Amino acid sequence: MKKLLAIGEALIDMSPSNHGMIKDVESFSPHIGGAPLNVCGAFVKLGGKASMISQVGTDPFGDKIIEELKQWDIDTSLMAQSDKANTSLAFVALQDDGNREFSFYRKPGADMLMTPDMIKPEWFKDAYALHYCSVSLGDFPMKDAHDKAIEYARANNIVLSFDPNVRLMLFDDHEYLKGIINQYIRTSDVIKISDEEVQFISGQGDILNCLDDYFNHGVKLVVYTSGSGGADVFSKNTKAHVDGIKTNAVDTTGAGDGFIGSFLYCLAKDDVSVDQLSLLDEATLHRYIDFANHFATTSVSRYGAIASYPTLDELKF
Repeated sequence: MKKLLAIGEALIDMSPSNHGMIKDVESFSPHIGGAPLNVCGAFVKLGGKASMISQVGTDPFGDKIIEELKQWDIDTSLMAQSDKANTSLAFVALQDDGNREFSFYRKPGADMLMTPDMIKPEWFKDAYALHYCSVSLGDFPMKDAHDKAIEYARANNIVLSFDPNVRLMLFDDHEYLKGIINQYIRTSDVIKISDEEVQFISGQGDILNCLDDYFNHGVKLVVYTSGSGGADVFSKNTKAHVDGIKTNAVDTTGAGDGFIGSFLYCLAKDDVSVDQLSLLDEATLHRYIDFANHFATTSVSRYGAIASYPTLDELKF
């Protein structure tokens, strides 16, 4: 099976010792995080290979990220360390229902300063997919690094996977964020959107009103998640739906990343090419999204992100 590449933020999630708002948390403990990194983690926990493309600081937190990624068997050879900024931090608070509040220390973070000249074409020769999110698409060098990575990926006919992963608090200009998300949706093959993000991204309350536009701009698959409402996957030719699975959600950190990471694992395992994505039948799409749904449901019943992801043996799917 070909490997997964992911580009974007690699940071430290400062996890709370108790539930409540950030101002009410008594203490925090550091855990590696960042959505693209989590997607790599899901892919690897299931038995695949993944490489993270990012930059961290030459500080203890940067060292921690690289060391722990290696422990999870995520390839770090495409990562850099910089002394020009510290590793990004994200303080997280958990509500009683498992939802989260964030406060980021990233002005700038080392990941934001990765430049396009650091991206090498040979990285993309033997990859299945390149995954990315919107957190690293601000007006700083890392956005240009994304553009270079997407250029090389497209040249090698690699699946382009985009999860907007909207974080409004990281962008002062929300119109810029909306515009850049819609721009990158239209350069991607697979997009993953949650029910909470549709209104902001599209101005539409219903994902069904967005599909024609996305497909007309070259999107092949739209993965739509709605928490306890289940999930859907749409192509130009068909769709599949799975209901939500009842569970005791204790921590939703990384659940969406786990969902798309495990979905990409299914695609890679079957070696579904870019041209074949829109031709997948309903039964196959249902199998993939059902697998991802069970994977994410298991994740939210445990604490953490990568640490909460099940292996194939644990999933028993």
